[in-house]
Amino acid sequence: MTTPRDLLIIAMDTGSSSSVEQGDLSLALAGAEVIDFLAARAISLDGDHIVPGDRTALADRLLEEAAGSLVREAPYESVADWLWRRGRGLSAAYRAELEAEGQLVRQGRRGISFRAGELALVDSPDRRRAADRLASDEPVLASLVGAVRVGGERTGDSPDVGDAADSVDVADDAVATVLAAVNDALVELAAVRQRRAIEDAAFDNIWRGGVG
Repeated sequence: MTTPRDLLIIAMDTGSSSSVEQGDLSLALAGAEVIDFLAARAISLDGDHIVPGDRTALADRLLEEAAGSLVREAPYESVADWLWRRGRGLSAAYRAELEAEGQLVRQGRRGISFRAGELALVDSPDRRRAADRLASDEPVLASLVGAVRVGGERTGDSPDVGDAADSVDVADDAVATVLAAVNDALVELAAVRQRRAIEDAAFDNIWRGGVG
């Protein structure tokens, strides 16, 4: 298993799909990919820029796909830029991969047997390994899971949104840099959502006032 897969499984296992913002999850998954690249020594970080190394075989199709899209020319790509580029729709891609492998199944809806219900995890060794990894308080996964769990409660200027890299004991500076970038991206995304909500509310008020 990989960190992105473990993260997705835990996100689906510990909360309903409505409790996890898919944009937050996608950003965190993109960060988890970078962390696995670091572990495989497929990349290094120069400050906050991703420097690809020699092509290394990665035991996962989506990680291989991600590695193939790394920017391989200076000045390279920052971790933040990677999160926004790679993260677009990434949670859906990982869900589709797990579904193709039979690790996710669609539940039938009572009385509507011809309509597919929500995706649900099957009992599998991968699911148990992800749960064991979380239960062991492995710091990187714990930090990513914590960031995703609070994602729906973030606001752009919320003073109590902690830095994901500081919430657990992460000894590796490069990993801490990635976790901090994930946290910053989640805060930025929350600010965008908040701004859009305010704009939509203002538009609704103007519309109702005009109609009245």
